[in-house]
Order: sequence, then structure tokens, then C-alpha cells
Amino acid sequence: MKKICYGMVGGGPDSFIGDAHRKALNIDGQAVLTAGCFSRTPEKCLQTGSELGVSSERCYESYAQMAQKEAAREDGIDFVVVVTPNVSHYPVCKAFLEAGIHVACDKPLCLEVGQAEELCALAEEKGLLFLVTYTYMGHVTAKHIREYIRQGKLGKIRTVMAEYPQGWLAYEGEWGGKQGAWRCDPKQAGGTNCLGDLGTHIENAVATMTGLKIKRVLAKMDVVVPGRVLDDNDMVMVEYEGGATGCYWASQIAIGHDNDLRVRIYGENGSIEWRQETCEKVTIIERDGTIIERHRGNGGIEPSAAAYGRLPSGHTEGWLESMANLYRSFITCLRAKQDGSFTKDMIDFPTVHEGADGIRFLHACLRSAANGCTWEEL
Repeated sequence: MKKICYGMVGGGPDSFIGDAHRKALNIDGQAVLTAGCFSRTPEKCLQTGSELGVSSERCYESYAQMAQKEAAREDGIDFVVVVTPNVSHYPVCKAFLEAGIHVACDKPLCLEVGQAEELCALAEEKGLLFLVTYTYMGHVTAKHIREYIRQGKLGKIRTVMAEYPQGWLAYEGEWGGKQGAWRCDPKQAGGTNCLGDLGTHIENAVATMTGLKIKRVLAKMDVVVPGRVLDDNDMVMVEYEGGATGCYWASQIAIGHDNDLRVRIYGENGSIEWRQETCEKVTIIERDGTIIERHRGNGGIEPSAAAYGRLPSGHTEGWLESMANLYRSFITCLRAKQDGSFTKDMIDFPTVHEGADGIRFLHACLRSAANGCTWEEL
């Protein structure tokens, strides 16, 4: 099978997320890195390219140059991976879409609702695939929950409790190194830190698993640690279309928590609990109180979700495999685009439209907090 070629914008020296994307793409061995603008510093870009085996002539000084030149090459990249700070997501993604190149972008999609809507329209107009890497939704167990609820087994959903606490930015005078510093900088992160970084994962996880659409939100966005400018602890009350309710908590000051994304969904026939740090299992509580655990790799997992499993039960699959699952679907769709067999029902990854939903959620929360914790429509 012919390998798909991809390029990367960002992901230079000391980049955590760029390295993670490359490792996830390597798991299935279907894509090869052939071009990049890994850093705004040419020397660092060339250094990274050399370390990754990318030809110096395809290590570019700017993303605009890369988009133009790769689009003109007969052997140009099939898609680009965007792993830069939030502020540059929109211009980078726009440049590659305009050049006719498929896009995979880390979340959040961009900074402004208008930017998100423009990217949606451009991807549709060009007929291009656009993956937004809400990584946790690649887990087999998350896909199992989505299918379980889609089949109506939980009944009408009544309420959702979801949280994503971390503790890595809990201390005054500490900025979390390179990864934390740009997230706390309004010039690079936009109008939100914690809610943009973690709250978007919550919003997407609940939307993906339940299919619920948010009608309105009421948000309290706090700056707790002295010296910070952007939020580091957020509470959001949610009302969904159809009347269900929810409550979201995102925090970077919760000492003792690492990446503790947790979702609890309560329906008329029972409830479901899922936790990212124990992602191999789903806990289902039936109407009569019976507790059932479904484990990845065993027969109780819905077949459409089990198809993404890579190892036998008891051999733990985690975050990199989850990201690799998103890329597996993305590349399958890309190949189908190339041979003319693509249909939209093949998509099993978060698209630019889900990314735009996340930006609408963020801005409704920002309006709510700015207005003194008022209810704001999406």
C-alpha cells in the first residue's frame, strides 16, 4: 500500500505535542513525514528536520512558503499536521486549505467564532478532510459509550457531570515550563487558558458520547493563582437542547490530579461512568443498581468500537493508541478520497465542525463570565 505523505507545522525542539503526533502516526506505519516548518527559527527547523530524516529542501522558513511549495510539487504532502500555539491555528490551517491540502490540527481549532466558521466553509468548499485531535475520543471505550447511547440503551439522558482537573499549574511563580508559559499568555492562547485547554476536551467528550447539543451555558471562570492573567479554574452549568442539564469543571490548580478527564452520564435506564486515566474500562449501572464493567479487549464491547482495538485484553492501550485511532480513520478517509470511494459516513474522527462547536462553547462561557455569570445562548 502506498504510504501517505504528511508535513508538520510546529513540533520543533522540546515540543511535546508534535512528538506525540509523530509517534501516534508511526503506530500504523501508513504515513511518512516528508516536509515541515518545525520552528520559526530556520536553524531549529533544519535541526529538527535532520533529526527526523526530512530533506533540507523541504524544511521551510514559513508555513505560507510550505503550503505554496508543497501544493506545487508532484510528490507534495497529502496532509499537514498543525501543532503550534493556539493563536496561529487559524492562519496556518487556512493557508493549507487554500492550497488544497487536507488538515489535522490540535485543539482548540482557533480563537474566534468567525475564524472557525470560515475554516468550516473553506474545508467544505474545497472538499478537504479536517481532523481536530480531541485525542480522548479515539479510545475504544469512548467509542463503545457513544454506540451504547446511540442505540438507546441508556434511555433519555437526564443529566451529565464531567470534569477535567489537573494540578500542574497550581503554584505561584511556576509557569509549567515552555508548555505552560504559552498557555498562560493571552497573546498566544487567546482569551482563555484552562477552559480552552481542558474545557474543550470536556465539551467534545460529552457531545461525542451523548450526541447532546448545548443550548446555553452559565460560566464562572476564575483566576486563582497570583500573577496569572487567564483562567485556571472554571465551573460551567449547561442546559442542552431537549431539557437535559450538565455541570463541567476544568482546573489546573487541583493538586493531586494529572489528566483526570471523567464523564458521568445519567439516563432514565441507568448511568455510565468513564475516566480517562482508567480508560480500559466502562462502568454501567443499570436501573436496578446492577453494576457492570466492560473492558476493552473483551466481548462486551460494541463491535464498531472493538474494531479499533490493537492488543488483547490485559495489555493496556492508552493515549497514543487513542490518537492513532483518530489518524487511522482520517487516513482511511483520505485514501478513499484519492480513489473516489469516499462517503461522509466513513468519518469517525472529530472534524472541523466539532472544532467550531468547541469555539462557540468557549465564547459563550467568556460572555457569561464577563457579564457576571449570566446564562448565554450558543
